[in-house]
Amino acid sequence: MAKPNTTFELSVEDLEMIEDALRDHTLRLAESARDGSSCRRRSVHDLLGRLHNQKVFYRPRGGGYVGG
Repeated sequence: MAKPNTTFELSVEDLEMIEDALRDHTLRLAESARDGSSCRRRSVHDLLGRLHNQKVFYRPRGGGYVGG
């Protein structure tokens, strides 16, 4: 049995494109409002959350940090 690939080489632009496609898909699911689409929307929303949580955001080392 083949092993799944656990390492990926995706650029920031690749991830942005994936996130945009998932958001568009969620909107289409919401507009169609078919039975069971809320479960599917929840799965896509959870996936977007996992992608977001894997990001490393820049924070300067020196000086004060002012968050926005």
